[in-house]
Amino acid sequence: MSTTFATSTSTINTSTINTNTNTTKAPARTTRARALWVAGLVYGAAAAVATTVIAAVARAADVPLAIDGEQIPLLGFAQLTMMGAVIGAVMAVSFNKWARRPRHAFVVSTAVLTVVSLVPDVIADATTGSKLVLMLTHVVAAGIVVPALAKRLPA
Repeated sequence: MSTTFATSTSTINTSTINTNTNTTKAPARTTRARALWVAGLVYGAAAAVATTVIAAVARAADVPLAIDGEQIPLLGFAQLTMMGAVIGAVMAVSFNKWARRPRHAFVVSTAVLTVVSLVPDVIADATTGSKLVLMLTHVVAAGIVVPALAKRLPA
């Protein structure tokens, strides 16, 4: 059906107006949030494997991974690394939503938090080798997860 309306300045033909409002495109923020969650989980899993391998190699090299005389289970490295990756994804999604410069805010915050995460390792009642391995696992995990999330945030 075609209807033409005459006005004093122009003619509008309704047969050429597209009334299709069914769009399936998700908002950019939602799409980016989904990408951040996926990256956090995928790269978190990669970081969990990396930290567990580091701990296993350290144990094989006779480095006692113990605090206060209690051994740290290998699975504990994977679990805590995944927990850190999920926290990183929450931060990335939050900065994406509320920060004026999401990437900058995320990178600065995670750099500070990575340094702060080393403090318990330094003051722990453990051997120097254990402390160094624990600090290495923090830096390796952050080195895997943080860049993967940061590159998905707008500058």
